[in-house]
Amino acid sequence: MKRPSTSAVIRIFRILAIAEAFSWAALLVGMFLKWVTRTTELGVEIAGPIHGAFFIGYGIAALSLWGMQRWPFRVALFAGLSAVFPFATVWFERWAGRHGYLTVKAGQDATQPAQETAGV
Repeated sequence: MKRPSTSAVIRIFRILAIAEAFSWAALLVGMFLKWVTRTTELGVEIAGPIHGAFFIGYGIAALSLWGMQRWPFRVALFAGLSAVFPFATVWFERWAGRHGYLTVKAGQDATQPAQETAGV
């Protein structure tokens, strides 16, 4: 099985960071309708599994980038913690992009993970 390129994982991570934040918003609206207005549980029933899927996907993408990009532990920790707080994945994605954690490293083949290009 062919491994995805680093640039593809970065693109997926960025998409999942935003999707996870939108699903947080949908889940919060659903919880408001369920617990505050007591009108319907439908929002939680729909948004809950969707948010869960995006949360897991974001986590897998973050772990993949931790290995592929050789992020310091603190960066990986912030990536994981950002998924716990509403909308923080967008903040982390922007922060990581500004600090170079979401760019293909110089000398790293965009089609191979960092471990393979380093000869490991």
